[in-house]
Amino acid sequence: MGNNYDIILIGLVAVFLILRLRSVLGKRTGNERPPARDPLSPPPQAPRSGDAPAGASGRPDNVVPLPTAGNPPRPSLAATGPGGIRATVMPTAAAAVAAVGAADPSFDPMGFCGGARAAFTAIVEAFAKDDVATLRPLLDGPTFASFEAAIRARGERGEKAETTLIGFEASDIAAAELQGTQASVTVRFVSEQINVVRNADGQIADGNPNEVQKVVDLWTFRRDTKSSDPNWLLTKTESEG
Repeated sequence: MGNNYDIILIGLVAVFLILRLRSVLGKRTGNERPPARDPLSPPPQAPRSGDAPAGASGRPDNVVPLPTAGNPPRPSLAATGPGGIRATVMPTAAAAVAAVGAADPSFDPMGFCGGARAAFTAIVEAFAKDDVATLRPLLDGPTFASFEAAIRARGERGEKAETTLIGFEASDIAAAELQGTQASVTVRFVSEQINVVRNADGQIADGNPNEVQKVVDLWTFRRDTKSSDPNWLLTKTESEG
């Protein structure tokens, strides 16, 4: 009889444990939310129809790509981009930006600002590293010639530039223009940088490696709105202040 009581007791304990596990873990119903994506992994990107393949126009597709005609642009209502970066159309540029959008319905000001920041980063870093191969497809002919001449002169002096781009505060569209099919858009970048120039002996000739500077630049990009090439080329740079 004692064995029967032991069996009953063990059975009751097993039932109790099963009920406890079900209350803690729940039951799968087939409607569970999928597990969250690893925040360190890049989000999946679906291919966009109509995108020009890399190198199809003789230049890599890495300047400021716009949405294609087959994909309507996202509404440009957000005034803040990733990381809290301000990205707006200044009132003085609103009419001209609308004209560019009329000529190219796929033009998305907020998307353009994001692409312009990527181009700014690539160009600033390539210029500091004397990387003319990276610069060439990002700039128009006269602008590339100016950058190349500055790099060559720096090399003749035996100087080396060191630039660390900390981040952006803003990338606002300050001006725009449409002449025929040629669209030009000027972006006002506010960034934080550390800039140092060292002489042939490795001594600091200019700048401070421990000082973060706020730098304001006005860069103008151009593109033919009727071209199948989605890239915008840098045509002009100037500093504000």
